[in-house]
Amino acid sequence: MSTLSFESLCLRDDDYLSPIEPEEAKEDEFDTDLESDEKEESNKEMSISEVYVQACRLLGVVPVSYFIRSLDSSTMTLSHHGLGPLGCKALAIALVTDMHINTLELADNHIQAEGAKYLVEMLRANFTLQHLDLSSNYLQSAGAEHVAKVLLDNISLKSMKLSGNGFTDDDAKYFADALSTNSRIKELDLSHNEFCGKGGEHLGQLLANNEGLEVLDLSWNHLRMKGAVAFCAGLKVNMMLKHLDLSWNGFGNEGALAMGEALKFNNTLVYLNLNNNRLTNEGVGMMCRGLEFNDTLRVLLLAYNSLTVEGALALVNVVKNTPRTALEEINICNVLVNETFVHLLEVTCQEHPGLDVHYGGVGGFIAKKPPKRVDPMKVIQDYLDQRKLRLWDFFRNIDKDGTMRVPVADFRKAVQQSSIPLDRYQIEELIQRLDRDRTGMVDYRGLADTRKQMMRDHRRQLRKVESRQKKEKQKSDRILKTFQSAVEAVTPRSSMVISPGGAKDDSSGPQHFSATPLSSWHHIVMSNSSRYSVTNLSNEHVHLPMLGGSTPYRPTSSPAMRSYSQPNLLDDSPRSAPEKSISAQGIRSDPEMSHSKLSPTANHLTRSRPALDAKQPAVVKAKTKKVKKKKTKKSLSKGSNNQTVK
Repeated sequence: MSTLSFESLCLRDDDYLSPIEPEEAKEDEFDTDLESDEKEESNKEMSISEVYVQACRLLGVVPVSYFIRSLDSSTMTLSHHGLGPLGCKALAIALVTDMHINTLELADNHIQAEGAKYLVEMLRANFTLQHLDLSSNYLQSAGAEHVAKVLLDNISLKSMKLSGNGFTDDDAKYFADALSTNSRIKELDLSHNEFCGKGGEHLGQLLANNEGLEVLDLSWNHLRMKGAVAFCAGLKVNMMLKHLDLSWNGFGNEGALAMGEALKFNNTLVYLNLNNNRLTNEGVGMMCRGLEFNDTLRVLLLAYNSLTVEGALALVNVVKNTPRTALEEINICNVLVNETFVHLLEVTCQEHPGLDVHYGGVGGFIAKKPPKRVDPMKVIQDYLDQRKLRLWDFFRNIDKDGTMRVPVADFRKAVQQSSIPLDRYQIEELIQRLDRDRTGMVDYRGLADTRKQMMRDHRRQLRKVESRQKKEKQKSDRILKTFQSAVEAVTPRSSMVISPGGAKDDSSGPQHFSATPLSSWHHIVMSNSSRYSVTNLSNEHVHLPMLGGSTPYRPTSSPAMRSYSQPNLLDDSPRSAPEKSISAQGIRSDPEMSHSKLSPTANHLTRSRPALDAKQPAVVKAKTKKVKKKKTKKSLSKGSNNQTVK
């Protein structure tokens, strides 16, 4: 986009209203002072609308009539008006000195990063706006940087909506750095963006360092396991957040484990939304371990997760077994429960009458695995081992020839008449395995041949179960270790004060915006002269610096606008005097100080310790010298006394 020159946007003589008729001019000569005051007041009331119309005329955009009609309202709703960057600039010019509108909604206007830049300039002079909605405006990374400057500098905004602007992981750092020092923002909406694992780390830093945010919406992002663990680490040490929406983020059971660890220590969160996060009964069970220690959470939303009756029972049992719990609402509206759950809920509500659980209905069931049948071959082998019998000893009554082959009917009858604990299904299964070819003859040598194989299979199955349990435990330990590392990473920074002037603008890149500040535009359209030049911009009006410029921001000197100018936040940080330097340990050192005070030989703390055998003689010599001096002094005093006596 080409930059707009100042000359191309100056007002011309024909841009103004028609000149006053001579007769009207004559009548104006006889107006009283009272009438002139009324005209000035009417001009002041219409000044913002006139500024807006003139700005739209200069920029070549169509004015929004709704804006002009709604200037008396404290809420300005301009969503879905297709303003674009230039339309947003005209709006920002008009709002530079507005002191009435406190809520500005600009959702879905395609203002892009350029429009966000103009709003940043406007908010440096306007301290009336408290709520700003910039959702779905294609701000992307460049716009995120501009919005972060608003969060860093502005002192009036309390809530901001930035949903659906294509912010990525790197953009999350802008918000984390800005909100580390801004404690005035209470509500922030970053939903429907593209924050992933790295973004979760930055957002965790945001929670760890921020001391004012109370409502945060991160729904419809892609935090997943890594981002969820890092984010929950920041939630663990946060002391202000009350309302948190994390729905549609794919936390999984790993994120549920980290959330449970965070809820053990967090004592401010009241509302938690985890809808549609791929949680299972196992993940809910791990989160319930944290709910046992939490006494502040009131609303927990877990709808549209892969939960069954087991997960629902675990949630109600937590409320029942935790007397100090504050849970009042649990939403599992897609889960079908059974009669056992309904009975447990009725018993729990007697102890916690404020509890309200939303479930899908009665008709669910607990998924029980069918009882595993014992291998009939193993039953026979155990029976023979206990009685110290051989296979031939057991079957010799029906196997007269000793061929270890008997008819199926005789084999079935012998097993049924024996005391072997086999039911009918196990006997039929055993016959099918020993007579696979359906010859009508059972070869019971297979019992001996399969004994070793059966034991090997049993050991292999046990190893699989142990390996699976070991892997699950290692995974949980790894997640907890990562969670603890993330907590240690964010905890030291929570006590640090980051200077708001730490981030500097990069002015080396190309500038795609007009070099004329919005305050200068406001002066252009408000002036009553017929000719305009650069020299008309006096210092008495508000002059806003460009974000990319190198000139530092200075408050205005105008008496009319001095109370609304933003203080220079960069001057708040302590600065050392030019003649004093600060050492690495934080001790001020004076260059005029004598060298002996800082030399290692003069300070006994910095001397190297001599050898023990070399130290003792030196001490003895020193003592002898002192003793001699004392003796000489005593002798002198005695001599003087004797002289006085004489």
